[in-house]
Amino acid sequence: MKRRQFLAALSAAPVAVPRLAFAQDFPAKPIRLIVPFAAGGPTDALGRGFALLLSEVLKQQVIVDNKGGAGGNIGIDMVAKAAPDGYTIGLGTNGPLAGNLALFKSMPYDPARDLAPIARLAFVPNVIAIHPAVPAKTLADLIALLKAEPDRYSFASGGNGTTSHLAGEYLKVKTGTRMTHVPYKGDGPGLSDALGGQIPIIIASVTATAPYVHSGKLRALAVTSAQRMPSLPDVPTVAEAARLTGFDFSAWYALVGPARMPPEIVSRLSAASLQVAESRQMSDRLATLGGVPAPMNAEQLGKYIRAEIPRMAQVIKETGARAD
Repeated sequence: MKRRQFLAALSAAPVAVPRLAFAQDFPAKPIRLIVPFAAGGPTDALGRGFALLLSEVLKQQVIVDNKGGAGGNIGIDMVAKAAPDGYTIGLGTNGPLAGNLALFKSMPYDPARDLAPIARLAFVPNVIAIHPAVPAKTLADLIALLKAEPDRYSFASGGNGTTSHLAGEYLKVKTGTRMTHVPYKGDGPGLSDALGGQIPIIIASVTATAPYVHSGKLRALAVTSAQRMPSLPDVPTVAEAARLTGFDFSAWYALVGPARMPPEIVSRLSAASLQVAESRQMSDRLATLGGVPAPMNAEQLGKYIRAEIPRMAQVIKETGARAD
């Protein structure tokens, strides 16, 4: 009996060794980081900064690949369907990793089933801003304008299911106003139209809007976070400006891969990602983007996503938000 056990263990050993060696040698080639929104927005900006720092930690190139559309679903679906070898990963947000399950009639993937959580990186709040031609100086002015002329005004968001989209819908419900939602493939394209006056209101990240607020090309009325932001210290929160207690719609950013990734690869990527997230370089970069570090390891992120799915479903149900 002992001899049979010894032979069985011996025959199994060569299987374990290559897998361990693979994990130790990982990454042996460049890693593709899919950003599920267009270039120019906060996810893109954060992703490119993160990729540079992760490349340094892993001693291997991390290449950003923008795949926007369907509120982030297109890019994250590509991650879910990629080979589970760690060489294709994605930078997801609230929408494609949680809220879109309730927002879209059908989803090409299940974030809790088809993705491997790796690490959460950061939070970035949004700003409610308007083109200077809009006759409003404060959020209270804008609410009064929307009540006086329902359905005349529209607001841009970074896409269906994003926190900017849900912040707009929640504001409508809580203030009894009406405005039309126009989803874009990320903050960048929406900003272009807002700056050109094609759309009067935009809800977008501090990252994307702050430079134009400082230059006077956009007027910031409120930030959607629970606290004021250091990059826009004079801009009140929605809770302050509209007396909406508990209003907090900040985007969170997390790294995921395809399900069935080897645990050793997940651990390697998670440890490297947390090293970046907790670094001074990343903290400084986030400060320029209006964000704050919010690191979580793979296990913590998995629990967080499973809790966020029903929480965001409740918000979507309450607001009646839908994928336009």
